[in-house]
Amino acid sequence: MTPSQSHIVIIPSYNTGSKLVETVKQALSCWQPVCVVMDGSTDGSAKALTEMCAHESGLCVLFLERNSGKGAAVLHGFLAALKAGFTHALVLDADGQHSAEHISFFMKASQENPDTMILGVPQFAADSPASRRHGRRVGNWWANLETFWGGIEDSLFGFRVYPLKESVRILQKIRGARRFDFDTELAVRLFWAGVRPINLPAPVRYFPSTNGGVSHFHYLRDNLLLIRRHTLLVLEMLPQMRRIWKLRQRAKNGRKAR
Repeated sequence: MTPSQSHIVIIPSYNTGSKLVETVKQALSCWQPVCVVMDGSTDGSAKALTEMCAHESGLCVLFLERNSGKGAAVLHGFLAALKAGFTHALVLDADGQHSAEHISFFMKASQENPDTMILGVPQFAADSPASRRHGRRVGNWWANLETFWGGIEDSLFGFRVYPLKESVRILQKIRGARRFDFDTELAVRLFWAGVRPINLPAPVRYFPSTNGGVSHFHYLRDNLLLIRRHTLLVLEMLPQMRRIWKLRQRAKNGRKAR
């Protein structure tokens, strides 16, 4: 496989166990290069990846000494990718929830529409947790309010292709979006910056712990973080409502043009 010179896959990982190697292998079979950011992992998974790097030219691994959160890990990967000359990055969860088979589909959409962000819309299996399917509705409503229903169909799903330059510029200007709030805040702020969203369906899988499934979601802590983040975004939105409404109209016209 010839590695892409413009689009890279970034996989942030914190103690995802055996699923990490499996996910990386699947990603490499579908797209190269792939960059894994080890976010202070202590489960020994770094050793297996280091061994993989010895014979996988399309793989790189970055190490953070301490756990800093998904957003911080992705930003670290974004900065490295931008420095290496890449223009876009697809973020893939390390726990196997995202389908690697859809990477090329999303990358192609990004290559054809480089000024957009490609957002995954989760297609839940019948046996997926009901809390995951229904609990995200409130967050989606707030993100839609903050963009005047400008086209962000799912504010929490992490399977996305981001334009690197604009994403890094935004993330370096703010203190938030470093943990569970990353996906929501970056999508909203990219929209505010004039980056039009394109939504594509993507399957999502949830694995039980007996099958290697790992979750670092903390119901109270992470929901409080999202409440705080949405409150701040709404307050920041109010003085620029007119401008955001124009962006919404432009995004709507862009969707019609497709």
